[in-house]
Amino acid sequence: MNTVAMIDEELGTREGHHGSHVQESQVKHSLWGTSIRFTLVTAVLFGLGYPLLMTGLAQLLFPHQANGSLVKLPNGQIIGSEIIAQSFTSDKYFHPRPSDAGNGYDATSSGGSNLAQSNAKLAQRMQADIDKLVAENPGKPVPIDAVTYSASGLDPDITPDNAYFQAPRVAKARGLTEAAVQKLIEEHIQGRTLGLLGEPRVNVLDLNLALDGAAK
Repeated sequence: MNTVAMIDEELGTREGHHGSHVQESQVKHSLWGTSIRFTLVTAVLFGLGYPLLMTGLAQLLFPHQANGSLVKLPNGQIIGSEIIAQSFTSDKYFHPRPSDAGNGYDATSSGGSNLAQSNAKLAQRMQADIDKLVAENPGKPVPIDAVTYSASGLDPDITPDNAYFQAPRVAKARGLTEAAVQKLIEEHIQGRTLGLLGEPRVNVLDLNLALDGAAK
């Protein structure tokens, strides 16, 4: 092979290597650009656009639920939420299920006790509650939801059985007949959602507000 041919071959090899480096650099640059653009687009779309769309639709279609299902007095004062239980301890009011959320009914610390059925502390606590309720309403079986925590500790509803169990105490404290209190309970029993989901229930806050309204 002559000198000229060797030089041409060497130059061709160098140009080939140079070309492959350029192509590799272009591919890397293209991947980085695509990744950055994809990240920006998805961040704007799913981090800003989608939440704003859902918020707007919720406010348009379900404003009451989207704003916390708040319960207000006729003067506009907010006194609670339909979906968060409150601590009612007076005999004049129906009581919600017991709560282990924080110090009780704390929406910032929702949760149950996580005690197993075999746990002695759970059995002792439940038995103490049962004994108290039996003394309050002798001869009647204690509803299970009157002595058990809900998973969140914020369940706003009780079973109709629980409400009827408490009716004698409430009637006595308010100077009403049991029949009048039971009628209020019947008016506030909510059926299964869509006729299929859940069980019949009574919202404690709504029922207590109705009691106050009946007393006026």
